[in-house]
Amino acid sequence: MTSAPTSTTPADALDGDIQALLSGRHADPFRILGPHREDTRTVVRVLAPHARRVSLVRDGAAGAAELPQVRDGFFMGEAGDLPLGEPSAYRLRIDWGGAEQETEDPYAFGPLLGDLDLYLIGEGRHEALADCLGSHVMTVQGVQGVRFAVWAPNARRVSVVGDFNAWDGRRHPMRLRHGAGIWELFIPRLQAGERYKYEIVGAGGQLLPLKADPLARQTEMPPATASVVPPPEPFSWTDDEWMATRAARQAHDAPISVYEVHAGSWLPRDGDSEENVWQRLGDRLVPYAKDMGFTHLELLPIMEHPFGGSWGYQPLGVFAPTARYGTPADFARFVDRCHAAGLGVILDWVPAHFPTDTHGLVEFDGTALYEYSDPREGFHPDWNTLIYNLGRTEVRNFMIASALEWLQRYHVDALRVDAVASMLYRDYSRNAGEWIPNRYGGRENLEAVDFLRDMNATVTRLCPGAITVAEESTAWPGVTARPEDGGLGFTYKWNMGWMHDTLRYMHHEPVHRSYHHHDMTFGMVYAYSERFILPLSHDEVVHGKGSLLNKMPGDRWQRFANLRAYFGFMWTHPGRKLLFMGGEIAQPAEWNHDASVDWPALDDPLHRGVQQLVRDLNNLYRELPPLHRHDTDPGGFSWVVGDDAGNSVFAYMRNDGERHVLAVCNFTPVPRHDYRIGVPRPGWWRERLNTDAADYGGSGVGNGGGRSTEAIAAHGQAQSLSLILPPLGTVILEYQG
Repeated sequence: MTSAPTSTTPADALDGDIQALLSGRHADPFRILGPHREDTRTVVRVLAPHARRVSLVRDGAAGAAELPQVRDGFFMGEAGDLPLGEPSAYRLRIDWGGAEQETEDPYAFGPLLGDLDLYLIGEGRHEALADCLGSHVMTVQGVQGVRFAVWAPNARRVSVVGDFNAWDGRRHPMRLRHGAGIWELFIPRLQAGERYKYEIVGAGGQLLPLKADPLARQTEMPPATASVVPPPEPFSWTDDEWMATRAARQAHDAPISVYEVHAGSWLPRDGDSEENVWQRLGDRLVPYAKDMGFTHLELLPIMEHPFGGSWGYQPLGVFAPTARYGTPADFARFVDRCHAAGLGVILDWVPAHFPTDTHGLVEFDGTALYEYSDPREGFHPDWNTLIYNLGRTEVRNFMIASALEWLQRYHVDALRVDAVASMLYRDYSRNAGEWIPNRYGGRENLEAVDFLRDMNATVTRLCPGAITVAEESTAWPGVTARPEDGGLGFTYKWNMGWMHDTLRYMHHEPVHRSYHHHDMTFGMVYAYSERFILPLSHDEVVHGKGSLLNKMPGDRWQRFANLRAYFGFMWTHPGRKLLFMGGEIAQPAEWNHDASVDWPALDDPLHRGVQQLVRDLNNLYRELPPLHRHDTDPGGFSWVVGDDAGNSVFAYMRNDGERHVLAVCNFTPVPRHDYRIGVPRPGWWRERLNTDAADYGGSGVGNGGGRSTEAIAAHGQAQSLSLILPPLGTVILEYQG
């Protein structure tokens, strides 16, 4: 070993700085630590609490030069002609007492983020924020390691802590980039897979609970809460053809039939498996959904969330797939397999609120950073969660970057935005005096409106072919209108009104349905005010609401018949389709996120019949352009019989200008013989589907494959059909000429 370096600056002159560093309170560690020029010599200072000795190693030098320990854990010595600005010019050899570490000095590296990055972050316009903040494996000036960066503008000190430094916040304090409020640090020789958090001294000088990285792309398995350094690239994609054609697959004239799934409870409970959830879903869910004729899978939120019972709707890691189901690469591979099978992937995404878990975003730097400070703006009484301050440019940038992360990094095809209504209104679920009006005195949340417009416009510009869907339960105008036309810019909107009205109608005993006839027809009054998806989602089969099957009245046979007829009505009604898992097999019990779909029910022919019906409806929906091509055009739909409340019969025509499809629904258990329906074309009308068919578990009442018209005027048409309407059944006929 060479002789120990000496220092030209006495330790006493640095006493205040040393004490601040050793107590974890120093705000500018780079001013003290690392190599510094003093006169004509370089001095190196190292903070290594609990280290026995620290030595300086230089290539070509004869041995290592030990740095004197001038305070407990603080080492300092003169290093001769050591050049500044060359981090690889020396290494630190640290003896921890039984373990020796050799590494480059983190405090020998200069600032990492460029001025343009900092400017764009401050402006809230950084469109690659996840590539800038968070943790990233990279090589800096020839040295491999991990760069960390986090936004905490009001913090007094931020450190990276993890297994690599015994979770000691004194070891790796970060550099503050003033103006942008970004703290950054490059730690040499770290690799992907390291666990880490941030230790923050807040604005008031208080030491905060350890914080997970808001932009972490990977996390450890809950209930543990650490972030994980991700690999540089998650996956090698094979879906170029899909990505090039998905715009047409999701266009306004395309058939879209969505199978909504909770990833953690779809799989059969067949014992522990060595395969991860995404692998098993790729093996079983993907071919199942394809065979059932669905065009898309929609996943309840898979972003990392602390409480499994929230089903993902209280996320904290909005850049990280939950570790419950596998790694980020596993999720990417699942999406790739969906695309190979011709299935689009929709993710539920939650920009409306976040939970109050202390390791998360709440008072992240000791202040209300991500949330509003006033609970009248920043607290959701319904969910006991916090509300993003979307009026803050950095927060808005953070959320838009999250949306882009899923669409760009994971090739997701659509985001379904949860709880949009709660975002749009400042008085949502609040009593008088419990909310703050906007700057004009109104109840609209103008910041959220601007955010949604900006988010949708950004997705349209940067993610060709991707779409967004709003769960919006009010009559807010222009949800699917373009932002430049005053709309919010979503591609589609869930039709919550249609869902509530029609389920209410179906809940009534058939003898009472004549008094509620308008529940089934009212949806067409506003059907073209937005571009709609008809949802029978998870929300309708939880919390004591019962399964779809158990919403239906009557004896067992009638409940199945009601559900089949209702599905026939839904699949022929204008609007894209969405069905939550279990609905396609008429699952008897409501959804339980701790169980799986009731697959054993398929041993019963009635359940298998409903499954076959949904499969056939999906196939017919795709095959017949009149059922989807003009969903947003009033000319594609016309009532034939909309006023027969006494018989609870509905009949309507779907057409695309060339082909005509007639749907007739009988919502009573009484078959109707010689029921005359006026049609626009003479000739043969083929019965394409009958929900009362014996193959579906029905009674087999039907029209023998079809009917020819007769020259008997009805419903304003010169020609008509004499039909047999099955009990509690829907028949679909196509004009064949």
